[in-house]
Amino acid sequence: MFSHVMLGANDIQESKAFYDAILGVVGIKPGVIDEKGRCFYFTDAGIFALSKPIDGQPASHGNGSTIGFAMKNPEQADAWHAAGVANGGTTCEDPPGVREGGGMKMYLAYLRDPSGNKICALHRMG
Repeated sequence: MFSHVMLGANDIQESKAFYDAILGVVGIKPGVIDEKGRCFYFTDAGIFALSKPIDGQPASHGNGSTIGFAMKNPEQADAWHAAGVANGGTTCEDPPGVREGGGMKMYLAYLRDPSGNKICALHRMG
């Protein structure tokens, strides 16, 4: 459905270290910095990228925005969350765990990245 997702970052190197750690948990190779200083993570399913905002203003999180990352199981989500906290992220929302809604059961773990963007690890339970 999506070709790419790009998030604003105030410090690309700090954000790269954070995303290298959490995305490494799910087998994604470290990000690549291009000539413009942006960081790209390439997968068969699409591209995830980090950039300082083009308008020169500080990066800020979108109120009500969340980027979700698919997990294979709850243990992977917990490892993702732990890697994020260990690399400059902060936990937000409820602690990682099972949530129910819309007739489905999910395991969710939420973080804020070093620039304040809200991200989530999600495992849909059978």
